[in-house]
Amino acid sequence: MTDLFNEKAKDWDASEMRKALSSAIGSSILENVYLHDQMSVMDFGAGTGLISSQVAPMVKKIVAVDISEAMLNKLVSKPELHGKVEVVCQDIIHKSIAEKFDLIMSAMAMHHVKDTSKLIQRFSEHLRPRGIIALADLDKEDGSFHPEGTEGIFHLGFKRNELQIILEKYGFGQIRFFTAHTVYKEGKNYPIFLVTATKN
Repeated sequence: MTDLFNEKAKDWDASEMRKALSSAIGSSILENVYLHDQMSVMDFGAGTGLISSQVAPMVKKIVAVDISEAMLNKLVSKPELHGKVEVVCQDIIHKSIAEKFDLIMSAMAMHHVKDTSKLIQRFSEHLRPRGIIALADLDKEDGSFHPEGTEGIFHLGFKRNELQIILEKYGFGQIRFFTAHTVYKEGKNYPIFLVTATKN
């Protein structure tokens, strides 16, 4: 999967659909999460920084985590992120980061991770007490969102009630779901949720 995203990194930001989706998710995070200038944030699956760019002015620092070095290279080239963002190219499922965060945010990355339960556990471990998550991804869909044969897709979206059960299992409360955006493509609507929750 790393090679796949390395190939896509060059033109990643050119997609109008992707820019609209990222803008909507970023706006939803800004509307529904209290951000402040002392906040330390992890952006999981940060890609080229489309979400980090929106959040960075509101917080102290962002640690952008991704397994694609090419994506992160694109991120660090953006002037608006200079001095605000550190990059970490590693898989936090298998190797933790020696840092705790006030907020972990993620946009359209969870469906690329095979073990959702383990990922949520890792998020909990990387949060400070009363830390917050803000996770955006597809509602459960029929498999038509991604082109046939797309590599690295482990989930065809998520059922909100099933994700809530996993969040509760790993000590999250105040769980709220929002519809951050709806992608319309090839005659179908694909709702994108944002879930926020607080570590108990």
